[in-house]
Amino acid sequence: MVEHLPKTSVETMRKEELKVLDILEQHAKENIDVLSKKCGFSRQKLSRIIKHLEAKKIIWGYSAISGAEENNLKEFFLLVKRNTIPFDDSFKKEVLFETLDRYSSNIKVENISLTHGPYDGIVAFYAPDLIAAKTLLNQIGNNIGKYFTEMLLIENLIAIRKQGIKNPRLKELAKYL
Repeated sequence: MVEHLPKTSVETMRKEELKVLDILEQHAKENIDVLSKKCGFSRQKLSRIIKHLEAKKIIWGYSAISGAEENNLKEFFLLVKRNTIPFDDSFKKEVLFETLDRYSSNIKVENISLTHGPYDGIVAFYAPDLIAAKTLLNQIGNNIGKYFTEMLLIENLIAIRKQGIKNPRLKELAKYL
């Protein structure tokens, strides 16, 4: 129980967790032995910290980062501005659990975030082309558009970083900047 530990122990644990998170963000595909060396921890200690982070739901999972072009997909962002109509249960279910999957088999929803600022939500997704992305936008507008005053579609041209990792093709892509 963290609550009963001395303050310095809690601070030390937090620093160790942050160190592990930083290493995992950059080297998640490495095996536990390599990761423990990079952290300066024993294998057992690193495993314990990772399990603790997973239990606290700080680590959500592990994934490979790939460029969309390998799958002939383009990345898009949908920004939405809410109106004053309260979300009903079907909308909440759609956004929280179905993640817009029912709209198209060739669309892969990557992230859905509620935000504070000029727009109230962002959906990041992959589609084969602009037509498929606009089709998704129209379907969302027809089915749950009553909750939004504005929907803005943006195509990502160059991903400079994804999940904190620099794009390995940056030198090649720099000519487009």
